[in-house]
Amino acid sequence: MKAEADERQCWLCNRPLGRRIEWHHPVPKSRGGRETVPVHPICHRTIHATLTNAQLAKMPPDAAAMRKVEEIARFVRWVSGKPPDFHALTKKRR
Repeated sequence: MKAEADERQCWLCNRPLGRRIEWHHPVPKSRGGRETVPVHPICHRTIHATLTNAQLAKMPPDAAAMRKVEEIARFVRWVSGKPPDFHALTKKRR
């Protein structure tokens, strides 16, 4: 089930979406999450490289809460001026 989000912009960084869109479960599927939100591939990879499903399950299921995580906040500031289809390698989860 897709959330009532603006599908023209990324749920995490609020930049316009490009050609490729991925769908993120704010509440992990493994924890019963059904709703999905549109994100850039680089944003999706950053979320999962930074936070485990257990950490995601403990957070409120909204982007504002996620952007309070310092590593995510730094990423969003960095990516904010990039074009919609920008892609770069993402650090692997620690």
